[in-house]
Amino acid sequence: MIVDFDVAFGDHVLKGDQYVGDGVNRVLYLHGAGTGSRRGHHLLRNALQQRGIGSTSFDCIGHGDTGGTLAQSSVASRTRQAQAVAAARALPEPLAVFGASMGAYNAIRFTQSHHVDALVLIVPGVFTPTAYEVPFGPEFSAVIRRERSWADSDAWDILSRFEGRLLVIAAENDATIPREIPERLVAAATRAQSSRLHVVQGAEHNRLWSLLAEDPPSFDAAVDMVADTLNGGRQ
Repeated sequence: MIVDFDVAFGDHVLKGDQYVGDGVNRVLYLHGAGTGSRRGHHLLRNALQQRGIGSTSFDCIGHGDTGGTLAQSSVASRTRQAQAVAAARALPEPLAVFGASMGAYNAIRFTQSHHVDALVLIVPGVFTPTAYEVPFGPEFSAVIRRERSWADSDAWDILSRFEGRLLVIAAENDATIPREIPERLVAAATRAQSSRLHVVQGAEHNRLWSLLAEDPPSFDAAVDMVADTLNGGRQ
């Protein structure tokens, strides 16, 4: 069962859905930037639901069914939008937070305000703190396009305090995210209960789960890895 919902956020209405699991539904799934939306993550969410694991996701401002313009948002606003959804939907803690691309940085930031015991970061992007509150647009692009602007991200420091389970899934042929980022994220999580980097061979930034789906055993193995990060498939 999939349940649609609306959450008021300022002058906007965030459109989302919950893939209902068999028990407690504690997964919050955050999509990426560009043309990303929650619907682009159906393959993984559906596979988890079939294993009894529910998830909640929504379209950030400027994306998907929520609409609006990107200039009305920022990376920081995306974090606040996620916090609003978690509160409105009364998601139980400890949370398991998934983040894809830009959403990975929002997921990492989420650990500062909520009890999170599992992080799944997929083709993860991270950002310099100076870009956090800058509205999306030319000024934001100028900040993040500086060479290695991500190197001074606070993501490393935040993850150094994370004590839950961390899974980072990277694409072998990711032309957007340098391999150093997922490697450094795992290395930073020195206090994590567990940390693992899984590189999907042949995958690209925007073609990871769809590629895995072409080989069901590989797809199932990757989904099992995600479920294990959620503590052996606990909902």
